[in-house]
Amino acid sequence: MATLIRGKLSNKLSNAATTVSNKSQAKVSGMFARMGFQAATNEEALGFAACDDLDYDHRQGMQMDILSSDEMGGEPSGEGGAMEGDSHYQREGTGPSRSGSKDGGPTNELTEVRPKITAWEAGWNVTNAIQGMFVLGLPYAILHGGYLGLFLIIFAAVVCCYTGKILIACLYEEDEDGQLVRVRDSYVDIANACCAPRFPSLGGHVVNVAQIIELVMTCILYVVVSGNLMYNSFPNMPISQKSWAIIATAALLPCAFLKNLKAVSKFSLLCTMAHFVINVLVIAYCLSRARDWAWDKVKFYIDVKKFPISIGIIVFSYTSQIFLPSLEGNMNKPSEFHCMMNWTHIAACILKGLFALVAYLTWADETKEVITDNLPPTIRAVVNLFLVAKALLSYPLPFFAAVEVLEKSFFQDGGRAFFPDCYGGDGRLKSWGLSLRCILVVFTLLMAIYVPHFALLMGLTGSLTGAGLCFLLPSLFHLKLLWRKLLWHQVFFDVSIFVIGGICSISGFIHSMEGLIEAFRDNVEE
Repeated sequence: MATLIRGKLSNKLSNAATTVSNKSQAKVSGMFARMGFQAATNEEALGFAACDDLDYDHRQGMQMDILSSDEMGGEPSGEGGAMEGDSHYQREGTGPSRSGSKDGGPTNELTEVRPKITAWEAGWNVTNAIQGMFVLGLPYAILHGGYLGLFLIIFAAVVCCYTGKILIACLYEEDEDGQLVRVRDSYVDIANACCAPRFPSLGGHVVNVAQIIELVMTCILYVVVSGNLMYNSFPNMPISQKSWAIIATAALLPCAFLKNLKAVSKFSLLCTMAHFVINVLVIAYCLSRARDWAWDKVKFYIDVKKFPISIGIIVFSYTSQIFLPSLEGNMNKPSEFHCMMNWTHIAACILKGLFALVAYLTWADETKEVITDNLPPTIRAVVNLFLVAKALLSYPLPFFAAVEVLEKSFFQDGGRAFFPDCYGGDGRLKSWGLSLRCILVVFTLLMAIYVPHFALLMGLTGSLTGAGLCFLLPSLFHLKLLWRKLLWHQVFFDVSIFVIGGICSISGFIHSMEGLIEAFRDNVEE
């Protein structure tokens, strides 16, 4: 009897220790997910993932759902039974259900907990989106715009902050009691609501097309910047910029085999911190040459031909609207969204303005499209290698987002899909589906080879999709959905933003396309 009691007591102590250990691991992992990897979304990635199915994988990174069973007394039944109080890590929708009791009683299911984020974590995500490596092109915008370019950096921050807020306002409607209720979840939902009832899906198609263009263009920019940085880092090597772009693309081909972004997202925080260090190094070098700053070169003039391209560059550096609905929906206090938008855009405006001005004052008329190319050879090689690594690690994020949108729109849209499903019954990607992914990677390479101009591509993307998603569509949707409740000054702001955004978009698009066509012809002739 003593042996039996001792055995039972030992088993209970062992079970209790296992339960405590599992719970501790779950809490620690959840804490790291919330504090580290969840908030470490790549800056361009946050501005890039728009489809709702991708939001959780993309934005939350390594974060795992913590599924906890109800702590009810008793021993586990059956061989595969779960230990009392046990905790499991499952992806969304993959957690097992606990079978109901034999006597037909209520079923105890594992409860799924999707952790919410704080305003600080949301602000970190937005900061990553608008403080990415594309700020390296802002000094080039000052080259062609002078003080007006600085004004546009401030103006774009104010407008993008405002349109982000009104976009979120479009997610809500008042119920019978006058309380605001969230009735929409994404940018696509807002667009579809505006086009209903005549064209209930037209708005979503427009937003998806704009999103795909922005995502693919971003991938092209990563290949262009990788080739450019490597070529300027090792100018004495007998390798052209196009060859460097091909080498970079060869390293990116494994992206075609991606099933999720868990592995890639591990590097996002490291990439962000590395980019912050690079910006500090560039500014430190510029400050060391403060005595030679060319204040007289900054004037109140614009290059009529190239300044519209600069507008696109500035707008593109602020794009974040596409993921704001998902971000706001994941905040534990959505009421703090407006405050978060204010301080993130104020900080971005100050940092971008200072970075662009200080860098331009240092090199003046010799400022290049990517500012790190102006650094001395020794420093340039080190900084550029870090930037290339960052660009290559950032490429999978917009690429995977583009693939998800394309597959969902054309291959997985139920009976409305244009093509058969590219996944087999066992969930594996079919060979022709893999071929399409490889073709997309090669397409980004071809574009980078024939139009290897960072500023032109960035200006075109900002003028076309950036202005549309950040200026035109939010103001238009706000007027369409909430016009009866808007005050006169809100209507004035929305109309003004729509008109100004339209002019900037058309002007920047025309001049960017002219430059791209000319560059394409030159490369074909070569």
